[in-house]
Amino acid sequence: MQPVATELHLPSRKDVHAFEDRIFHYLRYSLGRKREGASRENIYLALAFAIKHDLLDRMIETVERYERNDAKRVYYLSIEYLLGRFLRDHMRNLGMYETARLAVREFGYELDDILNVEPDAGLGTGGLGRLAACFLDSLATLGIPCYGYGIHYEYGMFRQEIGNGYQLERPDSWLREGMPWQVERIHRACYVPLYGEVIDGVDRHGRRNPMWLDWKLIAGVPYDFPVAGYGGRTVNILRLFSARGSEEFDMSIFNAGDYIRAVEQKIRAETITKVLYPSDAVQVGRELRLIQEYFLVFCAIRDILARHQRQHTTFENLPEKVAIQLNDTHPALAVAELMRVLVDHHEVPWDRAWEIAYRVFGYTNHTLMPEALETWPVSTLEAVLPRHLQIIYDINQRFLDDVAHRFPGESDRIRRMSLVQEGSVKQVRMAHLAIVGSKSINGVSRLHSDLVRTHLVPDFAAMYPERFNNKTNGVSHRRWLLYSNPELAGLITQALGNAWIADLGSLRALEHYACDDAFQREFLRVKQANKDRMSALIKEMLQVTTNPASLFDVQVKRIHEYKRQLLNVLHIIHLYLRAAEDRRLEEVPRTFVFSGKSAPGYQTAKLIIKLIHNVANVVNRDRRVRDLLRVAFLPDYRVTLAERIMPAADLSEQISTAGMEASGTGNMKLAMNGALTIGTLDGANIEILEEVGAENMYIFGLTAEQIEAYRRAGSYRPRELYEKDAAIRRVLDALGGNLFCPFEPGLFQPLFRSLVDGGDPYFHLADFSSYVAAQERAAKDYTDRAGWAKKTILTVARMGKFTSDRTVSEYAKEIWGVEPVLD
Repeated sequence: MQPVATELHLPSRKDVHAFEDRIFHYLRYSLGRKREGASRENIYLALAFAIKHDLLDRMIETVERYERNDAKRVYYLSIEYLLGRFLRDHMRNLGMYETARLAVREFGYELDDILNVEPDAGLGTGGLGRLAACFLDSLATLGIPCYGYGIHYEYGMFRQEIGNGYQLERPDSWLREGMPWQVERIHRACYVPLYGEVIDGVDRHGRRNPMWLDWKLIAGVPYDFPVAGYGGRTVNILRLFSARGSEEFDMSIFNAGDYIRAVEQKIRAETITKVLYPSDAVQVGRELRLIQEYFLVFCAIRDILARHQRQHTTFENLPEKVAIQLNDTHPALAVAELMRVLVDHHEVPWDRAWEIAYRVFGYTNHTLMPEALETWPVSTLEAVLPRHLQIIYDINQRFLDDVAHRFPGESDRIRRMSLVQEGSVKQVRMAHLAIVGSKSINGVSRLHSDLVRTHLVPDFAAMYPERFNNKTNGVSHRRWLLYSNPELAGLITQALGNAWIADLGSLRALEHYACDDAFQREFLRVKQANKDRMSALIKEMLQVTTNPASLFDVQVKRIHEYKRQLLNVLHIIHLYLRAAEDRRLEEVPRTFVFSGKSAPGYQTAKLIIKLIHNVANVVNRDRRVRDLLRVAFLPDYRVTLAERIMPAADLSEQISTAGMEASGTGNMKLAMNGALTIGTLDGANIEILEEVGAENMYIFGLTAEQIEAYRRAGSYRPRELYEKDAAIRRVLDALGGNLFCPFEPGLFQPLFRSLVDGGDPYFHLADFSSYVAAQERAAKDYTDRAGWAKKTILTVARMGKFTSDRTVSEYAKEIWGVEPVLD
């Protein structure tokens, strides 16, 4: 079957030759290269410039359309954007893929060869940044006026290498080959103030007038990236800011004869946007993180207000024209910054400024772990942003006065809700600032949103019940199904037509084919072809041979204890010991595929990566299980690698500790590609279960309520499970012994102790037996090929809810109050 084409008509030879001429134009006049001997890298850049030609035309037309309609705009503030590659999606969305494919052949290359030249733009660590990228795609596709704002990091998420099973972090220079998509807007540079002091004064009306003085300035230079929606009608803008020295270097220092110090200051300024998430293990790293966040906030708020002022002479209508969404707590300083600009620069009275500001903001929470909610020491804020600390104190005082009025005599409630956490080191709670300063607070799955209200911030939910809501996450099905899995997309289109590309809900009609023998055969053929490619990739990357007919069991995501890659490994050890020592041979051969990165300072997660590799070394070399088990860890997980893994998955591991995963989006991507889910009742798994049906998922484990009950009662005893359950004891003895670390004795003892005597905080042992039973059910079902095909087809058919088109439509209608602008 041919991959589905997104163009309505195949290009004419005239169109192909015209586009070939355009590529040659950029090859010659932008790159200074001849046609003869042009490298893949040369053709990639020339092709990108040729596509960018159309992108910029449509981007300018889109901006003019918004201005002509005086449209309300959404401004999406995110510290991360996990964008992946641009070229393929731009060509597909503009309807130029086939034209480009045929034109590139005239230069002696296949388009796939050219696409593989492009590096991933990895300006994020995982779900937070990938969600932001999916939202941008859907916003443009739906024609919703939007600007994304972020940071133009020089180095993105580190490039992961594996040395002797250990994660090694290497710089990820995503700009090393040049970045053809960006447009530098040096004329829109702004100057960001930092440090200094605040002097209290009075204005000409005799009112208090704090003045922020003696600050140091950092220049913020915007770079625009076009974001094309499907069909190319709308091209929105992602604006990323890069830090520069305020005037190349400080001339006063230079003129005093200290050239070296002047240059050093310039270099220090530019380190602000050097790396994503500098280490916060030392004070200078934490301070740099705070500066990064304020740098983004200042540049974004200045840009937003400047755009508003070009069409309006008052800020009174700001909430009717501007909606700012805070993607987690990192941009929460935007609340204080908008108040500072309105009050200090534009002399808007405080109460009126507050009424304007809180109606502009919405806040999305992405975590239920209190330790992951950002706080900043008061002393750090006082040094770096003294005026903002004052404003936060002023917001807090007015807010606590309101709390005291609403809940008289409840001093504990006031303490819990305060924006400032008292203690030996006073801390500002950024989530509290975002909640108080926003008209809307949402979680990202129904369970998560309920837990935000009932467990994370119940006092705020009691005070502002109307502000709390749920917006279950979704993913861009065009990237994750249409473009990443073209054979499956082609099969779907052959059956249903192409309406599903713009309306994923229409996939429901695929249910009619779930029991169709011919369609099942084609569906399984497509899956097998993807698995064949996956086996070849594993061989290429790891020199490990796998059986493409085996059950591909996939867990790809950030490495974290609560995501429980360790539970997956415990099950692999269980299968290995049963097969190798007991000769209980599995009916279904299995290939276990892992991929993901650990935070550089997260030693337990890095030890789990080492464990996966050591288990793989033992299992893959043992002839007793050679035809039954294989384990593969693919290094440097990123968007492009995910796009190759997900179409091949048979079983999707979504096994987080219940009540700890906010939503998950990998569960949605894998299910859309025909993988069945084995998972806990956590995050969006619950809503996927409701859609696809319990008979098409493998649910196991404790519920969030049961885990919370154990924690409250302190009644969970993992050592008792270890002592009473022979299967658990056998697996853990293998883990704690030297079977998987003969050359580093005792290496995995910390994991053993954490599980047995450390309280097993993520309930691995409590869920182990249930997990093994669910795995056995999945293996049994896999042997019934027709039955398995029916389950997978029904799963794909019922994933319509989980497109980001649906999610952003809900944001637009229920939070932002914006509508598509198409004319």
